[in-house]
Amino acid sequence: MKYAIAANGQGVDDYVSERGGRAPYYIIVQGEEVVEVIKNPFAMGAGGAGFSVAYLLGEKGVEKVFALALGDNMVFALGEKNIEYCEVSSEKKISEIIAENKD
Repeated sequence: MKYAIAANGQGVDDYVSERGGRAPYYIIVQGEEVVEVIKNPFAMGAGGAGFSVAYLLGEKGVEKVFALALGDNMVFALGEKNIEYCEVSSEKKISEIIAENKD
């Protein structure tokens, strides 16, 4: 499964972001391997970040998204793209999410 993790930084030792659409980065993982790190172009600016991020991740072939919290608009947009989501229950490192989601 290819999934994306909302991240506060670019590495696996950084923490999952508390923001979905406005996360500074998205780390895309397949299996146990980081395949891409995206600096979120929608992290700053006007509204609609959740929709925009959902569509960007859909174009990348992402099947599931992890974040501490996702707004209603992002949840709706992910649903439109048939992308699952998981709100992480506590602050975790990216490496912990990867370890918990091995194929």
